[in-house]
Amino acid sequence: MAQPKILILTGDAAESLEVMYPYQRLREEGYEVHIAAPRKKKLRFVVHDFEPGYDTYTEKPGYTLDADIALADVQPEIYAALVIPGGRAPEYIRNDSDCQRIITHFFWHQKPVAQLCHAALALATAGVLKGRRTAAYPALESDVRAAGAEFVNAEAVVDGTMVSARAWPDHPAWMREFLRLLKQKAPVREPETVAA
Repeated sequence: MAQPKILILTGDAAESLEVMYPYQRLREEGYEVHIAAPRKKKLRFVVHDFEPGYDTYTEKPGYTLDADIALADVQPEIYAALVIPGGRAPEYIRNDSDCQRIITHFFWHQKPVAQLCHAALALATAGVLKGRRTAAYPALESDVRAAGAEFVNAEAVVDGTMVSARAWPDHPAWMREFLRLLKQKAPVREPETVAA
């Protein structure tokens, strides 16, 4: 029997840790993970870090990873859950109508969604934040409120089937809560054994 599939929605300039950590952690748990981006190509991620003297984070080149599927080709009904990493990718993928279509599907069908950092921008554009509680990168507090949501400055915020966090330092709490939801909604099936 096939393992549940999880979709990561991202693009160029996503935060490296915020893509790679859930990608590897979910695969470790036995889920099949696909990366969707505006185009099927090699994605180039960035590293955001905090250094003394800077009023905001710095940005450096990060890892690369191939996108498995273009947004236009995503059939969201075949996926059990959605992950949206942060970085700068959400700023531009949010305007893609297929990105909005995919996000809306997961919320409409109440499937688990893990989002952090700047991912709230994509959710706001898709119109799914209104009336919800969410964490996000602290500089997005006004954006979250403008979308009709309550901003919560916490490591992991669970609102129904959505788990949010501020940024990569929150990974342990964020992924712990997301995995709890996944195991309730889309448990990994044990491999079938074949009698000799």
